[in-house]
Amino acid sequence: MALYSSPAVWSTPTLFSSPRLCFRPRTPRASSAFSSPPLPSISRFTPPRKAFPGDVVLDTKDSSLVVCFGEMLIDFVPTTNGLSLADAPAFKKAAGGAPANVAVGIARLGGSSAFIGKVGEDEFGYMLADILKENNVNNEGMRFDPGARTALAFVTLRSDGEREFMFYRKPSADMLLQEAELDSDLIRKAKILHYGSISLITEPCKSAHIAAAKTAKEAGVVLSYDPNLRLPLWPSAKSAREGILSMWETADIIKISEEEISFLTEGEDPFDETVTRKLYHPNLNLLLVTEGPDGCRYYTKEFSGRVKGMKVEVVDTTGAGDAFVAGILSQLAVDLSLIQQKVCTELPNDAIRLKTKCLRYSSSTLSCFYYI
Repeated sequence: MALYSSPAVWSTPTLFSSPRLCFRPRTPRASSAFSSPPLPSISRFTPPRKAFPGDVVLDTKDSSLVVCFGEMLIDFVPTTNGLSLADAPAFKKAAGGAPANVAVGIARLGGSSAFIGKVGEDEFGYMLADILKENNVNNEGMRFDPGARTALAFVTLRSDGEREFMFYRKPSADMLLQEAELDSDLIRKAKILHYGSISLITEPCKSAHIAAAKTAKEAGVVLSYDPNLRLPLWPSAKSAREGILSMWETADIIKISEEEISFLTEGEDPFDETVTRKLYHPNLNLLLVTEGPDGCRYYTKEFSGRVKGMKVEVVDTTGAGDAFVAGILSQLAVDLSLIQQKVCTELPNDAIRLKTKCLRYSSSTLSCFYYI
């Protein structure tokens, strides 16, 4: 029995213009600790173009734009590694938020990306907008809330290897994005719309998320989904499971971790192929299962396989999944037929190479953006 929820019935396309909020002029910032050297571009494998198998032709757009929807926030990371949050002597700020990480990763690989989300009309919010611009990410879809602050998160990698999170968003600006604030024209221009599940937790952002996916689907945009489970942000494990699965069947591409498989299947073995196949819905074109240092598994309608991980010197795993997604989407945005032509063994390797390069750049500053 499939685990995903039944999809919502979406009507035929209705073109409309959404209101645009003003971007307050800013004085360019001097180079800061958030800037980092551009990563070397990864060569792209480009076989003859061919659409996905099946009745729905997805590869119809000339654009290679990937629009990332969701949260962008400030991460505070300890100045000393291997300590709990309570034991850390001091913290330094870093840009974070999974969808924004993916957007920056794609841009650093030479791709075209944009970010849609909301931050506070405060110094942190405008700092994040500047960082996107500095990294060649289109930030026209960002909105600024005068009544709520930019989200904050404290994150550390403990000595036992486990990550520890503490979030401050009661509510933060990202939770308050409204449907009327969406840049629908930007969404329609995309080849791929990528999102997570954090934007599905509360209203009004949940409705904005659903509307963005609907607009994209009606425009023939490919939907990419990384649940990126952050259980402390949800009211309960049950609500998290239901919320994540509520958008499952609308996605064309899903990236998930072995831990998330266990969570969504309520404790079943994530390495059991029959368990994983429960999460493969009829409309899905590519399911990616990451296994940390062991690599990843991939599943399509016609075949499946595994790619082994590469040995690297691990500095921190924070943001590694986002780097993986950026590597995958940067390739698929150029040619979606990679999925059909059984070249998935090439895609994860590029994503892993990306993570390897990023880890080399991350030795001085632990920031999600440094893992892209």
